[in-house]
Amino acid sequence: MKAMLLAAGLGTRLQPLTLTKPKALIEIGGISLLERAILNLANYGVDAIIINIHHFGKQVIEFIENKKFPGVQIAISDERNQLLDTGGGLLNASWFFTGNEPFILHNVDIITSINLDKLIDFHVKHSPIATLAVQQRISSRYFHSNANGELCGWENVRNHHIKTITSKSPVIKKLAFSGIHVLSPAIFPLISETGTFSIIDTYLRLAEDYSIRLYDHTGDDFFDVGKFEQLKEIESKINEKSKGL
Repeated sequence: MKAMLLAAGLGTRLQPLTLTKPKALIEIGGISLLERAILNLANYGVDAIIINIHHFGKQVIEFIENKKFPGVQIAISDERNQLLDTGGGLLNASWFFTGNEPFILHNVDIITSINLDKLIDFHVKHSPIATLAVQQRISSRYFHSNANGELCGWENVRNHHIKTITSKSPVIKKLAFSGIHVLSPAIFPLISETGTFSIIDTYLRLAEDYSIRLYDHTGDDFFDVGKFEQLKEIESKINEKSKGL
């Protein structure tokens, strides 16, 4: 199985650490976010990973060259000339995903105990163009779910912006996104956006005519390594766990 790790972000909320290194190489418990993500994906049978790079991209390349991951083919999607956001980054790496097998799209700054096998099985069972991992937790942004567990809207709590998918209403639940997707390669011909764009905008457009499923993994450990001031707290919590995150 193949996967893409989104690792090109500037990591501005993790400054001053990201003034000298990319977010992907920030360490939690002595292990970088990038290595944690690769090892976790490999543990679930992923044997080919593409990583997009931008901020201090050379450091990521050198890390991959010097750190061996037996049984895992690793490719680089170079965005050093232009940061493409999640949607543009995925589209730029579309050449990597040949065939019809679903693949994983994973934010590098997410650490979670989600069972990826169950997420993939859910995706295969329902055959949407995308399945998004979500949880019931407090967030500033939410996906809306209808009674069938399909994406039917999106909400930004901070600016009170709400996008409703009229063909999939009404809203039953509001769920926070976990930064992990399972996608069918069939989504690529449906992406009309170009340049730098968020994949969320694409999902909201496509959800009117296609099924996008939400997979609720509430109860699993979840850490979003987003802010410098949260690092010690996250590291402490992870050290308390015995699940090998």
